[in-house]
Amino acid sequence: MSAERTPGTPGRGARHRVVVTGLGVVTSIGTGVDAFAVGLRAGRSGAQPITAFDTTGFAYSNACEITDFDPGAWITEQSPDDLGRAAQFAVAASRMAVADAGLDAERLRAVRSLVSVGTTDGESRDLDHLTGLQVSGGDDVLDAVVARRVWPGRLSAGIVRELGLEDVETVTVPTACAAGNYAVGYGYDAISSGDVEMALCGGADALCRKTFTGFYRLGTIAPDVCRPFDAERQGILTGEGAGILLMESLESALARGARIYAEVLGYGLSCDASHPVAPDRDSIARCITAAHRNAGVEPADIDFISAHGTGTRANDVTEVGAIRQVFGERLPRTVSIKSMIGHTMGAASALASAACALALRDGFIPPTINHRSTDPECAVDCVPNDAVEADLRVVQNNGLAFGGNNAVLVLGRWAADTGAAPVPAAA
Repeated sequence: MSAERTPGTPGRGARHRVVVTGLGVVTSIGTGVDAFAVGLRAGRSGAQPITAFDTTGFAYSNACEITDFDPGAWITEQSPDDLGRAAQFAVAASRMAVADAGLDAERLRAVRSLVSVGTTDGESRDLDHLTGLQVSGGDDVLDAVVARRVWPGRLSAGIVRELGLEDVETVTVPTACAAGNYAVGYGYDAISSGDVEMALCGGADALCRKTFTGFYRLGTIAPDVCRPFDAERQGILTGEGAGILLMESLESALARGARIYAEVLGYGLSCDASHPVAPDRDSIARCITAAHRNAGVEPADIDFISAHGTGTRANDVTEVGAIRQVFGERLPRTVSIKSMIGHTMGAASALASAACALALRDGFIPPTINHRSTDPECAVDCVPNDAVEADLRVVQNNGLAFGGNNAVLVLGRWAADTGAAPVPAAA
């Protein structure tokens, strides 16, 4: 984790402020930043019956699947067939982020850069396919093209190849469902320390039988929709997609007159490794506190929390308990966009980061949809069913994962008129 700092004040390991200037998103409620923003405001649901694989034998099989994605519309410098579906999402979202930032590939190639992509499953959808072939016909029937693309490093390497980057560090982060925030934090460190000038960071995953079946056997798949914090919640819906943030130093953004969505103020990490799947309240609380310290903010500065909010019994109670441990009884509004886009695994916290950046820019808090009544053990204002307008300055994005891998990101509104740090003066 980066050295502790106050935003706007250079220090050891934090010589440059870091801002988000481009967003690329592929989701079940909209592809592209404008469609995603509309979907968030409208409280759109991506839930539908799964078509990605045969669900015969499952009592229920809804997910937040993307059915209108055309990889050829975005992937032009390599064959989309050379990439698995998760890598296709990652490459397409990176193309979108670069364009959204007002950059071209030549400008990006001219600077030292980083590509950092988080994932839970890599190309497990292709592994599902290969396993099916092997079971039915033996090793001789394996598809060589599919076999070549299962390497998870292609999620980041595919972006480098598509954009023709050369002076670049390439990383794929495998910290499960917190991986998107890990990847963004890695980019924050690289830019703030001066190692790189620009970074494409986020996460990507595709629906696969392996993950759906695993959660189903754990008894944590909801039969219809995901209802985080609700008294009648029954679990997650798996989802898919990608979120990529184009991040750069503040100096770079100002020099080229870029539009700034938000400033990355800091982040925190924790790994308790106390249980393979059960969340640990104290570890989550430590992670939140570390993020606040790194960002130079206090709990009172946080205007809303984008929670991990999976909709399972254990996660929601534990996460709210950790939030209360840090914030006391005055809890910020706490929402979960998984109610709309499902649990997109390694893309989850990256897409939530993109949602937070849009919320800061446009002045709204996205809703937690499908809500009926709040569980007393999860007593938060989850902004039920309808988005609300809000004057936001600092927001927190939680990413929690199996194995106790936790990552919390803090973003702040960029005050373009004054150039001031977006943190309240008391921070």
